[in-house]
Amino acid sequence: VDEFVKSGMVVGLGSGAASGLAVQYLGTRLRRGSLTGIVGIPSSVICASEAEKAGIKVGNHEEGAQIDFAFADADVIEEGTLAAVIGRGKTESGQPSFIQQKGIVKSADKVAFIIDNDKYVNGIEGSIPVLVKSGNWIDTAEEIDDLFLGDAEVWRRPSIGTAGPSGGDFPLVTKEGHHILDVIFTTPIQDLGMHVNLRI
Repeated sequence: VDEFVKSGMVVGLGSGAASGLAVQYLGTRLRRGSLTGIVGIPSSVICASEAEKAGIKVGNHEEGAQIDFAFADADVIEEGTLAAVIGRGKTESGQPSFIQQKGIVKSADKVAFIIDNDKYVNGIEGSIPVLVKSGNWIDTAEEIDDLFLGDAEVWRRPSIGTAGPSGGDFPLVTKEGHHILDVIFTTPIQDLGMHVNLRI
């Protein structure tokens, strides 16, 4: 906040524990008068509520709208490429819309991802979440599975219960009508930038 946010900016507000602290601190700066005229664009309902409590004027994200700076929590960042992975955690009501969060990040002139030191790593392992439209998720899952030839398992994320290839009886569907496929790599990911930018 001190380094990147200036008076009069439109700021994309991330969700998560660290972003929540940044939202509170931004509100403190506004109350002190050391920042003025800030408009916050929240990535979730919870974030919007916290921003309003902190005294930040809240706006809505619209496609093509200009955002001067945005911050968000990330699950992991790869050294060197600085490719960031978000969306690994359990998705619950009030948490960020992945589509909205991506839109905010892409619209921003500058972006800061906030992570713990141990999440800034040389080689990424684990899962990459991929959003797919509800109607074609099986075909897409099979295409991704073929793409990585046994180096990854593709599981549809459930809303409740145990995860598995089919997502169980209660698959998670985002408010925009997407399933989340967790592409779980069984070996270190060789080219995170390519995998993060999958367009399905």
